Amino acid sequence: MSIHAVVWDVDDTLFDYTTADREGMRSHLAAEGLLHGYDTPEQALLRWREITDQQWARFSAGEATFEGQRRDRVRVFLGAELTDDEADAWFGRYIGHYEAAWALFPDVLPVLDLLARSHRHAVLSNSSLTVQDRKLRVLGVHSRFEAILCAAELGVSKPEAEAFLAACDALKLAPHQVAYVGDHPEIDGRGAAEAGLLSVWIDRDGAYTSGDAPTGRHRIASLAELPAILGADTRFGAPSTFR
Repeated sequence: MSIHAVVWDVDDTLFDYTTADREGMRSHLAAEGLLHGYDTPEQALLRWREITDQQWARFSAGEATFEGQRRDRVRVFLGAELTDDEADAWFGRYIGHYEAAWALFPDVLPVLDLLARSHRHAVLSNSSLTVQDRKLRVLGVHSRFEAILCAAELGVSKPEAEAFLAACDALKLAPHQVAYVGDHPEIDGRGAAEAGLLSVWIDRDGAYTSGDAPTGRHRIASLAELPAILGADTRFGAPSTFR
């Protein structure tokens, strides 16, 4: 079946979120004088990541608003009873350091350029439109996408089928005409496949083995492998080694 459009995850798929978050938080904690409470900076960063995952799970389950999970990340990390304004101010200072480290992965622009004429493009993210719209503009790729959909506005998040189907509806295409590319084997890989999309899971670091993590229909290590999967011009990239 012909694939007419690609819907993209943003964080750790197009945008190197992990590196930006790590370097941004390292700089922020140093500026706030908070690294002294940990044996190493990596220990502090691991704690922040654990809290982020916990609070994001609450948001995904509908137990917290997008803004609320951000504030609670700060409160739990600091172990302090902060007002909303205080938590927002702390998170805002972190954002300044975080944004200074923003970057696309190096394989993003080449594959977007190659697929620009053959496929339509959209974004589906488990974030908010305010966050991702600005991010894509700063990174210089906002105009590449016809539609940008985010969980905070949709009221449903990946891996729920409704999130993926909303992206298909925005493009006025059936699920089997749409590919989804994301970095998480469950949230993106399994979720997209079960919603009926061509699921492409990018495992950049080879963090999972075939025996310990579910995949979608295709597993790739680089976006250079995507055109071949989509049946586009394959002069860019190589066949997938994970398929």
